[in-house]
Amino acid sequence: MTRPITAGIDGSEESLAALAWAAREAVRRDLPLRVVHAWRFQAHDALDTGDRAAQAQWAREAAEEAVRAVRERHGGLDVTTDVLEGDAVETLTAAAADAGMLVLGSRGHGRLMGFLVGSVGQQVIVDAERPVVLVRAGDKASDEVAGHEIVVGQEGDPEDSAAALGFAFETAARRGATVRAVRAWTLPPVFAYSPSSLQLLDEAGGLEPFERKSLAAALAPWRERYPDVHVVEHVEMGSAGQVLLSVSGTAQLMVVGRRARRSAVGARIGSVAGGVLHHAECPVAVVPPA
Repeated sequence: MTRPITAGIDGSEESLAALAWAAREAVRRDLPLRVVHAWRFQAHDALDTGDRAAQAQWAREAAEEAVRAVRERHGGLDVTTDVLEGDAVETLTAAAADAGMLVLGSRGHGRLMGFLVGSVGQQVIVDAERPVVLVRAGDKASDEVAGHEIVVGQEGDPEDSAAALGFAFETAARRGATVRAVRAWTLPPVFAYSPSSLQLLDEAGGLEPFERKSLAAALAPWRERYPDVHVVEHVEMGSAGQVLLSVSGTAQLMVVGRRARRSAVGARIGSVAGGVLHHAECPVAVVPPA
């Protein structure tokens, strides 16, 4: 089954930037592009039911206009459009299930603030079975140039970050880009050490050599699968979010794994992904575990 790259649009500047990003990626991966415009009927007031037909027509026209620009730029691209009435989270989450990845716009508010992920975007990221890429207004094709890296965060054991690493390497191979694999580490409290962990640290020669060996082990199968992809191994002491953001200025894409948490007040993404989404200066891909 060929899964398309799916872009969710709503007529905003951010979603149009996401659509343009998705179209370029579909061309690179030789995949079809699906455009989903999710809209919800809104009555004008308590007594006025509004004009459902008129709102539906506006949604169709907005989608057609956006897709027209994509077709003009990418003449050979297979594009389908679905204008669907319903809850945005449910519609986009369902669309992600049938996609290779889902691409959404983000509500950026300037270079310093970066991504401000709304409740819809966060809920979709938590529920989606596929990678979700967030793109803010102002993103352009010229940002995807040689010298701009695909940055990916790696933590824990090799299998913990396998899905994110796989996404990063495949994207880099398609773009001829370098992968910068980042593993951040901090000094754990003394009580966190166990006899087995102390033995591993002793064999590795200390904390930083241990982290470097752990990163190398996680990267080994992906280096073998993508031998032509240049890799920079980046191990740095500090919080994962801060270390990733420190290299985002020269990245064309940031890739992070997803750790979703649910509570009485709703679903939340992990702190690392959340921090990167809010402040990164490039598109961010949030990849669920395999």
